[in-house]
Amino acid sequence: MSRAQLIVALLLFVLGLGLAIQVRSNSDSSALRGARQEDLVRILDELDGRTKRLEDEKQRLEDQRKELESSSNQAEEARRQTVEKERQLGILAGTVAAQGPGITLKITDPTGQVQSDQLLDTLQELRAAGAEAIQINGVRIVAGSYFSDENGGVAIDGKKITQPYEFKVIGKPQDLEPALNIPGGVVQTLEKEQATVAVTRSAKIVVDALRAAKQPDYARSSS
Repeated sequence: MSRAQLIVALLLFVLGLGLAIQVRSNSDSSALRGARQEDLVRILDELDGRTKRLEDEKQRLEDQRKELESSSNQAEEARRQTVEKERQLGILAGTVAAQGPGITLKITDPTGQVQSDQLLDTLQELRAAGAEAIQINGVRIVAGSYFSDENGGVAIDGKKITQPYEFKVIGKPQDLEPALNIPGGVVQTLEKEQATVAVTRSAKIVVDALRAAKQPDYARSSS
């Protein structure tokens, strides 16, 4: 077959394919034009039914998407609250560092007259004034901390500290400092023992002395 014959055959094939497609299209259109009214109604109902099913499926998928997003948001919020709760409990237990506004209280006792009960009174006054985190000479104070007198100084939780006694206290400075300076309060009592007391407000106090997390021997969660 020559090149010219091949080109003619190809053109005839394309022309025949186009005519076949046109005839099929005309047949479909003619079939619809010639259909009875009830057939057209049935076809229209089928199309409406398909559209309705597609819309229902779209709505179902949209509801699933919203439910998944809501579940994801709830799970994320629960995780956030858990982390925040752990942080708060860690601060109270002394297992994590804390920072915030507060005061520094420095007690200098050159004559050695200040004893453990006076430091304990100071601590209690600070707690009553809203102190949230405290350390004294590098010892983190927690709910179970105790004071005792030692030769030449004071011990906190069995660890001896010596003067000057420095309290780092996180809380509202406007409440903490006045609580120490009330008439007959901590400052006046300590000064009667010839101690020197200095209170300094600060926008940022760092309490970074840590305590090891202690596991209870007998208590277990009831939940």
